[in-house]
Amino acid sequence: MKCGLASATLPVVSELLVSSEPAQAQTNAEASFAAIPGQKGVQDVFGAYDVDPNWPQPLSSLPGNEQWNWGSGEGVFAENPDRVFILQRGELPNIKRPKEIDLPQLGPSLGFPIGRLPWRDATSASPPGQLDGPNHGTENVDWRWQNCIVGVNAKGEIKETWPEWDSMLRRPHAIYINPYDKDKYVWLVDDYRHAIFKFTHDMKKLVQTIGTPNQMGADATHFSRPTYLAWLPDSTMFVADGYVGTRVAKFDKDGKFISDWGMKGTPPNETRPGYLNGVHGVAVDVPSGRVFVNDRYNHRVQVFDTNGKFLNMWKVGDPPSDVHCLHLSAADRHLWLFDRGTNKMIKYDLEGNFLYSWGTFGDFPGGFWGVHGMHVDQEGNLYVAEVDNGRAQKYVPRKGANPAMLIGPGVKPVWS
Repeated sequence: MKCGLASATLPVVSELLVSSEPAQAQTNAEASFAAIPGQKGVQDVFGAYDVDPNWPQPLSSLPGNEQWNWGSGEGVFAENPDRVFILQRGELPNIKRPKEIDLPQLGPSLGFPIGRLPWRDATSASPPGQLDGPNHGTENVDWRWQNCIVGVNAKGEIKETWPEWDSMLRRPHAIYINPYDKDKYVWLVDDYRHAIFKFTHDMKKLVQTIGTPNQMGADATHFSRPTYLAWLPDSTMFVADGYVGTRVAKFDKDGKFISDWGMKGTPPNETRPGYLNGVHGVAVDVPSGRVFVNDRYNHRVQVFDTNGKFLNMWKVGDPPSDVHCLHLSAADRHLWLFDRGTNKMIKYDLEGNFLYSWGTFGDFPGGFWGVHGMHVDQEGNLYVAEVDNGRAQKYVPRKGANPAMLIGPGVKPVWS
């Protein structure tokens, strides 16, 4: 009887399974966590973006520069989609990927390069990383200190270079235009010179220097390897200071020192509010008057008001987590960070709740290795500069992408 009952019920069970499949498939599509809702197949390898593999064109395309290409990518800033500044630490030899060889002199079963892994670390090979390392290299053989600032259009064509400023730079770190400045002065931070330089919009004239070049300090006229900048609508400026410094410095619209805050902590497990180590990023949420600071060596974000009063903090992860830069999307008010240790773009709300991440390691188009600068233009294109890969990249939003997975632009500039 038991066997008969089982055989009698099998068709009913089978019929139920068949009839439920379309509904189940529809439920899965609606619930899928994908950049393009309901997409079938493929993967979100590059999040909600397609990478433009031909942007920018090789630096070797410049006449007379055939033997050289991009060095360590430090910063990137899009004035608009057709004028993008790329900041780098000189140039590296324009060579192809080496053929794999065995290296028994280093150990058994060792070889180089390995599979699809990157084969040259641009930040170690480019000055001053090269100069500070065990192999100092030879100028004009291992590296060349030229084309530190390059202007590129929407197609990736190199339209502007400023060789007249190369000799004054030692370690160019970040480049900006204050979004509230109708005159569009260009700001450049050089952390090894402990100074911030302000240029005319065409970059033909240096009009102001903040800090004392080549002198380290922590007062109204000195920095200790400053890193990044952010502004309020009245052009009050915040300086992340810095690799050695342990403070945020505040200046008025004319570059006059107002105040600073921050004390030297004990990395990597400092938990006290207001203690900083590796001040390597700053962003401002104007509606709430909050200043977000990347406390890099303590693996956390700290939040202050515009006068330096502590408000909040959160961890971004234990090592290998190593956040390099942060970006505040102004319209939807979220904070995006790039983590060099995990090669991920990370999205938080402004209270520190983790929402989303994307990114993959590699030196192929779209892969990440050492994003040190990031910016989003008025059309939503994302640009990154990579210290390790030695390049800049452009990511274009995918058609139909979920807006929540896109990195929104910062404050809408007054000139757009």
